[in-house]
Amino acid sequence: MKGILGRKSGMTQVFTKDGKLIPVTVVEVEPNIVMQVKTLDKDGYEAIQLGVFEKKEKKATKSEVARAKKANTTPKRFLKEIRGVDATYNVGDKLGADVFNVGEVVDVTGTSKGKGFQGTIKRHNQHRGPMTHGSHYHRAVGSLGTMLPKRVLKGKNLPGHMGAETVTIQNLEIIEVNANENYILVSGNVPGAKDSLVLIKSAVKNSRKENAKEIISYEEETVVDEVVEETPAAEEVATEESQEVENDATETEEAVEEKVEESSSEAEGNTEESKSE
Repeated sequence: MKGILGRKSGMTQVFTKDGKLIPVTVVEVEPNIVMQVKTLDKDGYEAIQLGVFEKKEKKATKSEVARAKKANTTPKRFLKEIRGVDATYNVGDKLGADVFNVGEVVDVTGTSKGKGFQGTIKRHNQHRGPMTHGSHYHRAVGSLGTMLPKRVLKGKNLPGHMGAETVTIQNLEIIEVNANENYILVSGNVPGAKDSLVLIKSAVKNSRKENAKEIISYEEETVVDEVVEETPAAEEVATEESQEVENDATETEEAVEEKVEESSSEAEGNTEESKSE
């Protein structure tokens, strides 16, 4: 058994190389710290306590601060125990997204979205009555029990608070594990609202073998390297063009000076001829 705490970021979809579309849930997984290791001799059972997401020290109790110092870390906002762990861990160890492999089957536990007070139709998927022909039974509760007990039996589906319950979805598959960016892609939907805490652990009722799927990865092409490589050549071209422009300017200046000198010499010759006459 192994597990890790994460935060549900939302849903998206990926494509396999076989052309199949798989809806996935993105779970953000920050490094989990082993806050406590419970043993059979001391505590009566074997488990590890994981902590995730930092909490301000002024908002933590003295016991939480002392336990965090033992683990050489800061107080954590969420703590969760996982029993029957296969590997051996020490206090202060870090668990990342790479604790799971692609293709593993897991169970995901989270708190479902709260719906508030709801009726039996939405809460228990019951049917409504006829809306016309003089019927007075529409969305109300149906028969509440038999005549003899003269009371409502336990377990009767009635209106009440809906949602905000601990829900576990079993036998979901790990599609992708990215330890660099700290996220895991889990197939299908996961209970809970966005940014809610979820627990991913090894499946209990799994009978399937690991079947890693090859996902198509999309990499954006960047032309920064090409531009950097071409900049020296571009600078050389620019310098050559500037030199050509300077040469043309000097040539035009020389030609203008020559024309001015020729025109001045011609004017002097004309004046001398007029004086001689």
